[in-house]
Amino acid sequence: MKTFPVFALLLASLAGHAETPQQIGATYGAEAAAQQAGFTPSARRGEILFRQRFAHNDKMPACTSCHTDNPLHAGQHVVTGKTIRPLAVATNGERFSDPAKVEKWFGRNCREVVGRACTPAEKADFVAYMTEVR
Repeated sequence: MKTFPVFALLLASLAGHAETPQQIGATYGAEAAAQQAGFTPSARRGEILFRQRFAHNDKMPACTSCHTDNPLHAGQHVVTGKTIRPLAVATNGERFSDPAKVEKWFGRNCREVVGRACTPAEKADFVAYMTEVR
């Protein structure tokens, strides 16, 4: 996987300043396209991932467990009870604007909910959905 070191360096170089959700999604999309010819991010696939139930964690079987069925609304962590700001960019302008934070939360949440690291394609699709949902 030759693209990973290049991608990691790109993320590290972007971490110092804010990006747009579109730029962050494009970065994941480029990595996915390097792995899968013809890949194009899909908001529809992102929505499916957001709503999908996984068998990995009974307390958090889906993103919607903490983030509600509507990403435009605030959620609540099912274990800690902490309020979570909306995922949708339309109602939370800071969402998907810091590459380091985006990668941190994908890392944590994918492991906890999906049971594995999310692929660059899944991340690109998820960001596309959260950018487009209204």
